[in-house]
Amino acid sequence: MKEKQGHEICKVAELPVGERVIVEINGRSIGVFNVEGEFYALRNLCPHEGAELCKGTVTGMNLPSEVGEYNWVREGEILRCPWHAWEFDIKTGKSIFNPHKVRVACYDVEVEGAEEKAVESFKVGVNDDEMVVVYV
Repeated sequence: MKEKQGHEICKVAELPVGERVIVEINGRSIGVFNVEGEFYALRNLCPHEGAELCKGTVTGMNLPSEVGEYNWVREGEILRCPWHAWEFDIKTGKSIFNPHKVRVACYDVEVEGAEEKAVESFKVGVNDDEMVVVYV
C-alpha cells in the first residue's frame, strides 16, 4: 500500500468562505475552494481551451423560469472560465451546459477530525490548522 504524502497549502483561517487558493503540486495547478465551509479542489485547467479555470469568476446561476422571472441559485458554487465563460460546478467538476460529457478534474477533499468529503483522486485535508493536499 502506497504511503500518503501531504503538501502544506495554507492555514484554514486563511481560506475564508467564498475564497480560493491556487497551488502547484507535482506539476499540476490545483484550485482549492471554500464553499460555505466545505473544501473542494479542482484542476486549474479548462477542458475547452486550457485556460487557468480556477482564476475565473465564482458565481451562481439562473434556473429556467417564466418570462420576466429570475430564479438565481447556487451562489458561490459555479466557476466561470475567464476565457470563454464555460461554467463548472465547483462541487463536482461537471460542466453546467453538458454535465454528462464535459468536466474538469476534481480531487478528494478531506478534513481530519471531521466527516470525510469524497470527490476524486487527490485529497485536501486539515492537520491541526494547516491545509494539505494528500496523494494516495
